[in-house]
Amino acid sequence: MEANIDAPEFRKILTLDGGGIRGVFPAAFLAKLEEHLDEPIGRYFDLIVGTSTGAIIAAGLSLGLTAGEILRFYEEKGPAIFDQHRGPIANWITRQARSARHWMGTKYSNTSLREALDEVIGGRLIGESQTRLVIPAWHPILERVYLYKTAHHPRFETDYLQPAVDAAMASAAAPTFLDPYLTKEEIELVDGGVWANNPIGVAAVEAVGVLQWPGNGLKILSIGTTNDVKAPSRIGGKLGAAPNLARLFMAGQSHSALGAAKIITGDVHDRKAIWRIDQTVPLDRYTLDDVSRIAEMKNRAVVEAREQLPDLRRHFFGEVAPAFEPFHRLPAVKAAA
Repeated sequence: MEANIDAPEFRKILTLDGGGIRGVFPAAFLAKLEEHLDEPIGRYFDLIVGTSTGAIIAAGLSLGLTAGEILRFYEEKGPAIFDQHRGPIANWITRQARSARHWMGTKYSNTSLREALDEVIGGRLIGESQTRLVIPAWHPILERVYLYKTAHHPRFETDYLQPAVDAAMASAAAPTFLDPYLTKEEIELVDGGVWANNPIGVAAVEAVGVLQWPGNGLKILSIGTTNDVKAPSRIGGKLGAAPNLARLFMAGQSHSALGAAKIITGDVHDRKAIWRIDQTVPLDRYTLDDVSRIAEMKNRAVVEAREQLPDLRRHFFGEVAPAFEPFHRLPAVKAAA
């Protein structure tokens, strides 16, 4: 029989996929669960890992925001971030500018996203996180993984001093959608979804390889941003494959990460360790930047949370996680600010 699910040896992890405005789905799912909890939902996890839009949610939760506050961020700021909040003439001008930007390589400026995040995260640093945090990004010049992390290991001596908004902006800088992000230290970074759009594999490796938590003592709540499935084209060769390449790569990466996490945690044979929350939706129903379906995505998430709450409460929300004690702390003046 399985041991007490609330026993101290079990570590609880939350992972959040990328997906642009489709981040409404995980934000609304968590917000609905949170309505039935005694504390902000982030406090129930020992480690939070998020990529792209998931990085925004992860950063907010780790800094003590409620899931409800993060959901309001998407609902209220989403149209401005994707330039869909003004009158018809202004929107026509924006579309022309966007078309010109597209030919230059990106669809949107990252200015609106930065302004919106400054309002909710402000100047807070990663070192102010109340939970262990990992946010994947990508260094396009070096073609190398770039991971933002809290000081949950003695050798993580730098990131805790960096602005949390830098980590969120860098991880959310989706190629072709948003400009690469230049951090406070003038490092150019792009979306962590380039290599870890589903960051569950990153989370499992961090937990076992860095934090030295036993794999059979992990419970992971992994939340997607909906997925749509397209049947293979009947047109052969490169012509038929080209339109589906991005979708194909993302699906392959996600399945690979999920498979690795299952092996690391023992979910394959011995026990249930991973709760994957996602929904399959009609093809192209929800794009990365279409804010017109925010209410519909929220609707889906609320129903999903209602169904999942009893089981998830047993495994994740019996009690809050022990307080996070980082190895390196911010100066007392900053920490008290």
